[in-house]
Amino acid sequence: MLRHLDEAPFYTAVIAVALSLGYIAGSKSKPLNQTRPEQEIKGNDTQTHGRDSDSETSSLDGDQNLSTVELLPEDEYKLVLVVRTDLGMSTGKMAAQCSHATLACYKTLLSSNTTVLRRWESSGQLKIALRCSNEEELLTLQAQAQSLNLCARSIQDAGRTQIAAGSRTVLGILGPVRLVNRITGTLRLL
Repeated sequence: MLRHLDEAPFYTAVIAVALSLGYIAGSKSKPLNQTRPEQEIKGNDTQTHGRDSDSETSSLDGDQNLSTVELLPEDEYKLVLVVRTDLGMSTGKMAAQCSHATLACYKTLLSSNTTVLRRWESSGQLKIALRCSNEEELLTLQAQAQSLNLCARSIQDAGRTQIAAGSRTVLGILGPVRLVNRITGTLRLL
C-alpha cells in the first residue's frame, strides 16, 4: 500500500503533462468553421471513404442546398443511421457501414453547413440506428430527407467482403430532430 502512495506524485505529474499537451494542441487547431475538406461534394459527384482493403462510396443524388435548413434556436439535432436488414450483414459489417455514413454526413456538413454541424456537436452528437427492409425504402427516405434540405448520405459497398459491389447499405440523415423525425419517426430500432 505504501508503494502506491509513493507513485501518486509521478502519476499526477503524468496526467498534468498530458492535459497540458492536449490543451496546447487543441488551442492551436483551426476553429471548425474555418476548416475546409480537400474535396467538396457537389451534385452527383461521389466521394470515396474507407481503408485500403474495403473502400466505400457515399452518394448524394441530385443538387442539395444544405445551407437552407430552417434552424430554430430551440432545435436539438441528431444523426439517424438507417440500415438495410435484407442484406444479411454481420454486426461488424453494419458497424463499419454506419461509420462510413457518419463520416459522409460529417464531411458534407463541414463543407456546406457548419452551423448544423456545431449544433449537433453541442447537443451531444445523438446517433440512432434504425432498420429498413430494402433499397427502395432507403432511397425513398433519402429523397424525403433531401426534400427537407436535410443532410442525407447513402453508402454504397465496395463489394470486397460480404455484400455485392454497389449495394446501398446505410443511409445517414443529420439535422434538427423535428425534421428528421418526419422522415424516420415510424422506423424501428435496429
